[in-house]
Amino acid sequence: MADRSKSRTDPGEIVAVIRRIISENGREYAWHYAGAVLCLVSIAATTAFAAWVMRDVVDEIFYRQRSDLIVLICVAIIAAFAIRGMATYGQSVILAKVGNNLVARYQKRIFDHLMKLDIGFFTEMRSGRLAAQINQNVGGIRDLLGTTLTAIARDLVSLVALVAVMIIQDPVLSMIALLIGPPLVFTVNYLMRRLRGVTRQAVEINSRLIGAMQEATQGVAVVKAFTMEEQLSRRMSKLIATAEVRSNKIARVSERLTPIAEMLAGFAIAGVIAYAGYRATHGGQLPGAVFSFITALLLAYDPARRLARVQVGLERSLVNARMIYEILDLEPQQGDEPGAPALEVQKGEVRFNEVSFAYSENLPVLYGVDFVAEAGKTTAIVGASGAGKSTLTALLERFYDVDGGSIEIDGQDISKVTKQSLREQIAYVSQQPYLFEGTIRDNIRYGRESATDAEIEQAAQLAAADEFIRQQPRGYDTLVGENGVTLSGGQRQRISIARAIVRQAPILLLDEATSSLDNESEARVQDALATVMEGRTTIVIAHRLSTVVNADRIVVLEQGRLVEEGTHQSLLANPHGVYSRFHRLQSDKGLGLVNDIKKAAKPASAQARQARIARGGTA
Repeated sequence: MADRSKSRTDPGEIVAVIRRIISENGREYAWHYAGAVLCLVSIAATTAFAAWVMRDVVDEIFYRQRSDLIVLICVAIIAAFAIRGMATYGQSVILAKVGNNLVARYQKRIFDHLMKLDIGFFTEMRSGRLAAQINQNVGGIRDLLGTTLTAIARDLVSLVALVAVMIIQDPVLSMIALLIGPPLVFTVNYLMRRLRGVTRQAVEINSRLIGAMQEATQGVAVVKAFTMEEQLSRRMSKLIATAEVRSNKIARVSERLTPIAEMLAGFAIAGVIAYAGYRATHGGQLPGAVFSFITALLLAYDPARRLARVQVGLERSLVNARMIYEILDLEPQQGDEPGAPALEVQKGEVRFNEVSFAYSENLPVLYGVDFVAEAGKTTAIVGASGAGKSTLTALLERFYDVDGGSIEIDGQDISKVTKQSLREQIAYVSQQPYLFEGTIRDNIRYGRESATDAEIEQAAQLAAADEFIRQQPRGYDTLVGENGVTLSGGQRQRISIARAIVRQAPILLLDEATSSLDNESEARVQDALATVMEGRTTIVIAHRLSTVVNADRIVVLEQGRLVEEGTHQSLLANPHGVYSRFHRLQSDKGLGLVNDIKKAAKPASAQARQARIARGGTA
């Protein structure tokens, strides 16, 4: 349900939004809009001329039979319609060009702004719905300006000019015709009050609908695997039905203006003809002025009708534009400090100082974690799912800021340096490899834009990816499907590792980087990573023993706390330790680290169970 306060438009809000758009884009398009206004005024002037000239056509040519004026009047009419045609073409092309450029400009602006927002925004906002909302609403900026300009420069000027012709030709008939104005204005205001309450809701429902469709198609393999087709179809049917009801309501409300305007216009024209006919039959008045008046009245009907409906279009465009500005006005919650310096990495030592963190107030994840990842060495972090391993890497990348303590690189607090300089010094491989639109070569080059083709291929060789890449239809220039759907999970992971290798950063983060690989591929990648990790500070999150035993230091987490720390041999030396029990379980049963660490990390006392319950866990 949309917020009621957002479904109503303040009286001056349209003006305020238009003023903002003009202030942001006015200089760029000033000459374009000047040309469009000139064309629109020309259209209005030629429309008024068509009504004006009817008096001379009837009185001078048909009544007084002045043949000398035929050529002059015909040439004038041809010229007027030629000017009208060229002006219509000119304003259409200019406004289309400006509108398309505005859409492109705001699309780029929105994307750039989204890239500045913190991870928390994207955690709360579903990506499919966000994309659908942007695509639906970005045209509102263009339509708001285009509708306003057309309404003022063409329709309003045309209406004023035609009303002037009517008044000049016959003031009495003009008074009769203009009696429809007050009821028409009252009707428009009434309909707008009804329309405001449903327009925003319709936009939001359509965004949910398109977003849900996008997510269903992206996850079609899961849909089919769990036979979710009928379940999703029922959900989609409800959304579609709701969207249809809202759209029909908007159509009913907005289109009520048409029959009302038509009936009012019919009464006005009938009244004019009745009164003019009475004067002509009883007063002997020449018909030219009446014909000119009726022509002006008929021609004035279209701009008057468009002006009456313009607020309908403005209401819709305003909702679209306002929703775009709601995104653009979001301030990043995790900005750099004013004058923050760039991070300078010399050795690459990473120090976690009593780090505490919670994603929300009642969901703490880390409790005073304190350890050092020595420069040029490999530190492995192990623990059960939910222990906080991936959260540590997210904090190191400053996807989030710590709640307590600090993280330092070479003695520099990462919260005091720029995020860009921090992330430029880190190469990251996530447990869920993500590939972007483009070729395999493009996806590896995202690691470092300046990388040469030779460096890209060398990185692929180190990641054990070169062989399968060359087997693709176009090798490194093969287009990947959506998120690399045409590649296996292991292949996507090796491309992701190649992207990290080509970055050539002094700090390497591997978040279960080999979890998607088979044993043979994992062995090859581990050999390659051993070369890449040499001389670099490497932090490894792993579930497999093979990625832990060779680490220079192993940190064991349990429920957000550091419970053990040491080398593989020193941790095994404590037979009652969590890591030692895990090692025995894996050696005896061949289980993965996720299950083993859960079994090995059972609380040893009732006090430990009570402490966990106090933190919101279970006994």
